[in-house]
Amino acid sequence: MSLPTPGTPAGHDGLQALLSHPRGAVIGLDFDGTLAPIVADPEQARAHPEAVQVLAALAPKVASVAVITGRPAEVAVRYGGFAGVAGLEHLTVLGHYGAERWDAATGEVTAPEPHPGVAAVRAELPALLDGTGAWIEEKGGRAVAVHTRRAPDPQAAFDALRTPLTDLAVRHGLMVEPGRLVLELRPPGMDKGVALLAHVRELSATSVLYGGDDLGDLPAFSTVEHLRTTGTPGLLVCSGSDEVTELRKRADLVVDGPGGVVGLLRDLADRLG
Repeated sequence: MSLPTPGTPAGHDGLQALLSHPRGAVIGLDFDGTLAPIVADPEQARAHPEAVQVLAALAPKVASVAVITGRPAEVAVRYGGFAGVAGLEHLTVLGHYGAERWDAATGEVTAPEPHPGVAAVRAELPALLDGTGAWIEEKGGRAVAVHTRRAPDPQAAFDALRTPLTDLAVRHGLMVEPGRLVLELRPPGMDKGVALLAHVRELSATSVLYGGDDLGDLPAFSTVEHLRTTGTPGLLVCSGSDEVTELRKRADLVVDGPGGVVGLLRDLADRLG
């Protein structure tokens, strides 16, 4: 099966390292927008219909497939359909940007206690959002997200809320992570880059591929770029979107949304035999 050609020398080296020694490779993937299409209601998000089959074919051939998401790990597992699937024993879901961990081999979730600031901001949000058309997504007590996609003017609502939500977060010891018409309030100190780096080091990975679509994936992109400077080859994949251009500019390879990501992973699994 023919694989697409990365557009950068570093990306080419990362792909070749993965192909030459797959047992040392970590495949890191975002969930929403990468494995699952973006939908108006995040509670209706589900993995691409072929994602589980493709991941089950690929995971046994590499060191690990890690789904790294801002969602609670249990929610990502449920929406992804990952539990109890033969071949996914090497799958790990790092939820809440790595604060939670679910391993397919055990089916168990491990997590620390929630940050008290999350409950505090959740109590104040309804009054702040009144009349904006924005709505709240609960994230298991570990974060809260404010979505504007269903507001009359989604971008105007997003822009108007960014400063007051940032002020609210700071007062309660949290930070704001902007995304595709969503502002997430969560504790500092964890992001997809931190989670990916810890996972790569835990497994002593010899190469890494990371695929994402949104601003929250930029820290993981930075981690791969750092690893490349210290001798671990990596490939950066952008699940293409017209809403976010930053990842596209930094990626070694751009594919057409979750369908393109699944196609790339299928080609990798076929190439690895």
